[in-house]
Amino acid sequence: MADGSLTGGGLEAAAMAPERTGWAADQEPASLERGLFQDEDSCSDCSYHDKPGSSLQSFMPEGKTLFPKIFQTNQLLFYERFRAYQDYILADCKASEVKEFTADFLEKVLETCGWRAVWHTNVFKVLVEVFCAFPALQMATSFSSSSAWLRADVPGHLSRIRSSPLLVTLCHLLVTIVLIDLPDYSVSSMRVTDVDFAALKAVVRLAEPYLCDSQVSAFTMECMKELLDLKEHRLPLQELWVVFDDSGVFDQTALAIEHVRFFYQNIWRSWDEEEEDEYDYFVRCVEPRLRLHYDILEDRVPSGLVVDYRNLLSQCEESYRKFLNLRCSLSNCNSDSEQENISMVEGLKLYSEMEQLKQKLKLIENPLLRYVFGYQKNSNIQAKGARSSGQKITHVVSSTMIAGLLRSLLTDRLCQEPGEEEREIQFHSDPLSAINACFEGDTVIVCPGHYVVHGTFSIADSIELEGYGLPDDIVIEKRGKGDTFVDCTGADIKISGIKFVQHNAVEGILIVHRGKTTLENCVLQCETTGVTVRTSAEFLMKNSDLYGAKGAGIEIYPGSQCTLSDNGIHHCKEGILIKDFLDEHYDIPKISMVNNIIHNNEGYGVVLVKPTIFSDLQENAEDGTEEDKALKIQTSGEPDVAERVDLEELIQCASGKMELYARTDPSEQVEGNCEIVNELIAASTQKGQMKKKRLSELGITQADDNLMSQEMFVGIVGNQFKWNGKGSFGTFLF
Repeated sequence: MADGSLTGGGLEAAAMAPERTGWAADQEPASLERGLFQDEDSCSDCSYHDKPGSSLQSFMPEGKTLFPKIFQTNQLLFYERFRAYQDYILADCKASEVKEFTADFLEKVLETCGWRAVWHTNVFKVLVEVFCAFPALQMATSFSSSSAWLRADVPGHLSRIRSSPLLVTLCHLLVTIVLIDLPDYSVSSMRVTDVDFAALKAVVRLAEPYLCDSQVSAFTMECMKELLDLKEHRLPLQELWVVFDDSGVFDQTALAIEHVRFFYQNIWRSWDEEEEDEYDYFVRCVEPRLRLHYDILEDRVPSGLVVDYRNLLSQCEESYRKFLNLRCSLSNCNSDSEQENISMVEGLKLYSEMEQLKQKLKLIENPLLRYVFGYQKNSNIQAKGARSSGQKITHVVSSTMIAGLLRSLLTDRLCQEPGEEEREIQFHSDPLSAINACFEGDTVIVCPGHYVVHGTFSIADSIELEGYGLPDDIVIEKRGKGDTFVDCTGADIKISGIKFVQHNAVEGILIVHRGKTTLENCVLQCETTGVTVRTSAEFLMKNSDLYGAKGAGIEIYPGSQCTLSDNGIHHCKEGILIKDFLDEHYDIPKISMVNNIIHNNEGYGVVLVKPTIFSDLQENAEDGTEEDKALKIQTSGEPDVAERVDLEELIQCASGKMELYARTDPSEQVEGNCEIVNELIAASTQKGQMKKKRLSELGITQADDNLMSQEMFVGIVGNQFKWNGKGSFGTFLF
């Protein structure tokens, strides 16, 4: 990452300030420059002009050809790009105004000629220069504008002139001389523009000497000249990397091109112009996409989520391309033709598909929602299965093995029972190597010690991982950036008696993708989220302690099974997060919570995420059918006619034997348990009702399901909720 000298504020203040805002019109250029070039953490009053030479760094382009050094501008910090886009390039423009604002920005800061650049494509690199056919005329026509322009908007290499009245006078004299020397041109027609700002292109020619680095040998000077002729010598600014100049004259030009290049490569989407134009484009699109880009760079986003985002982006671009082609073909069709009708239907399908993809992209771009809703990660871990010999091995992990410890192990864990098959024992110095060596049915015994690992525990077979001693004496600490600590996909995995400590993580401390994982008598010191139970997975956690998660302590996905008994879940952002999705028709998870203590979490003890449509369905039930009204009666707490199902009875059914133990605050404990059960029952019933309606619309009928006959999927008994910041239970609607 670049140091503080690579400032996005390196663009000269007077030139960067958008004319529309007017906020900088009354400010002196020197004060604006000081604000842009001065490091935010510095107390120095020195501005850019107090320091001779370039403020940017340089680097040598890779390749066989020895090119001159170019400006290193691609390592700018987040706040540097943020400030440039927000304050100087885009300001408060709408999506439809982005190109106009960008062109205005470039016109103020870009040197229109006299600089060299490396034209860099996927196939070749070649040295070019932006030339000016009439340099004196360019200067003259530039200075033929108002004196106010001289004070604020002069390009970088002439910016010193404005501080000297004598130089200003001389420049006006130069204007007169040039106009006398070129009488055949008027001021309007004489202006030579070597950068087409609206098209984001520069007029270039090959530099001397000819330097080219290509993957193929066919790009001779003649071929390159022909290519430039075909392009009318106009090249996209995004493909030009400005050659380094230590005088500082071209700093603004290099930074301006970098900001434009980065914007169109990482921020702009081809469909943005067609989005609603009522909101500030920077706030709506630029800021979240910029934050996501830097979160990915700094390994703060799970790799699986990054892959999902890029795939969604590619799919959306492909759908949009098809949509544009279809729209173009429709404009060429005869009206009322059969082909037009077919194309209209296809267009509607493509549009709907695009909207769904864009919505998913926005969820990932939003820093809050990307972690609330998560993503469906598919683990590619392959199970080894049983050994061909059928033998099962016990793996013993110890950094140092002493005689006393070995005797205890032989007595307590490795003693062979009469008639039991002989077992092989292997010794390891770290737990990661032991787990990687496991096959189906193996056992890993971890002796007391502090073990530091740098990889992921990928457990794909049914094995047992157990600590020999107390959890606080058997610590496995993960260091180094990575996605997960423990990845479980085995059919029946058992982990017990170990303390897991997570650092510099991106994903949770333990993820159960599929199969069943049992965690007993363990301590989980988390970094991001705690335990994640994916769809179709089963998780059982008993007598364990989980704390420190910056997200939820436990995330429960739809369609999973989660049993929590006698655990402590505390000092997390949220205690337990129960997820749901509008566009995925999964069952609500089967959850059992018995005698857990959920306390001192920043938000709620338990949070249920569900679509807003559920809430809307309940609100609109009054105006709906008799079936809707019956649903409202079943799920509401209002006393009504005898047909109403007693909610307390439902809670008892759902909880099995609902014996709510009163330990410290009986009323608070009863309220917390009942609230969770009520909400889960209501959500389950409403989702079932929606499914029934969909089937009915398709002409499929089902036998009436009374709520009392439904399988009760929850068991909420004897849990304590204490000192949670927002209460015991909350709902997040999306």
